[in-house]
Amino acid sequence: MENVADYKEIVEVIKLSGGDAFKMCFQCGLCDTVCPWNRVRDFSMRKIVRQATFGFTDIESEDIWRCTTCGLCPSRCPRDVKQIESGVALRKIATEYGVFPTAVKPIRTISGSLMGEGNPLSEERKDRAKWAEGLGVQTFDEEMEILYFPGCYLSYDQRLKKVAKATVQVLKAAGVEFGILGEKESCCGESIRKTGDEEVFRRLAKENIKNFIDAGVKKILVSSPHCYHTFKNEYPEFMVNFEVIHMSQFLAQLIQEGRLEIKGEYAKKITYHDPCYLGRHNGIYDEPRQVLGSVPGLELAEMPDCLETSLCCGGGGGRIWMETPKGERFSDLRLQQAMDLEAQVLVTACPYCITNFEDSRLTLDNGESVEVKDISEVVQEVI
Repeated sequence: MENVADYKEIVEVIKLSGGDAFKMCFQCGLCDTVCPWNRVRDFSMRKIVRQATFGFTDIESEDIWRCTTCGLCPSRCPRDVKQIESGVALRKIATEYGVFPTAVKPIRTISGSLMGEGNPLSEERKDRAKWAEGLGVQTFDEEMEILYFPGCYLSYDQRLKKVAKATVQVLKAAGVEFGILGEKESCCGESIRKTGDEEVFRRLAKENIKNFIDAGVKKILVSSPHCYHTFKNEYPEFMVNFEVIHMSQFLAQLIQEGRLEIKGEYAKKITYHDPCYLGRHNGIYDEPRQVLGSVPGLELAEMPDCLETSLCCGGGGGRIWMETPKGERFSDLRLQQAMDLEAQVLVTACPYCITNFEDSRLTLDNGESVEVKDISEVVQEVI
């Protein structure tokens, strides 16, 4: 470690990177008590905070990369230590010096793909709108009501393309005039920022902002809570403010206004998973439940960890790009909770959550007994 950065440099970089709140910690340990990592292995955020305070955190350790930025510990912290911002500050140091543990090395490839093609999946930019072929989706123009921003996973991932297509069908059924940017859409940059790569984030943000302004965008509809959080809470750092709405909110609005009519029944027992960046980070809990409550025949059962205490799927903070060993996956715990309720469908509203839950379905005993659906897919089936 001494060959990478000395004590004074570490302390100064932490401070400049937004991690100075580390000094507020008085080691109460509440962060460790609520951290989901301690359900699957020994992990101490308190230890990392303590070390960083004195400038000797081992930035070669995988532990500084474990945080999923789920928001549980900041919500309980009595001293406002800002664990997420402080943890990202440590990752900025590691990124600056190119220090990545084995499990974190994929981040290098991710950064290259984001810079080159505007997505983290090593897919070609020219194929970004292929998911919409045959659906009659138009390129956005400023006369339209809303820009639909599906995001990277819904544009390229085979499972999640189904969510984008369901969303289009719902919007059309409600008579919403919308369009997409296609090749001019780039990753929102939220997750790469949480890995400490501020340079890539700022480049992506500026590209998107320029394209939004050039197209005359005023209102943006997103399917990903990570896009929602970034556009709403982080892009204003660049002196812009777009109206941003998540699909779960828009569905509730369309139903309330009578623009979207629920015609069929969904006679299944379901449970709803609150995504961290929709719930804890942005306070959106009621609208998804209002939408599900408007569907005839649907039985909603809550899991033990729900609403403000929802259990993270494990995909935030860039963890969606890192390998997590079997036995340490939060998504396995979450799917088991749904199975314990004897739910037929686990519904959520985040592409990272769906990705992790689908993986867990394949690895858990009897995991395939539970379907995983985005809330848009459920609505699409009953309109």
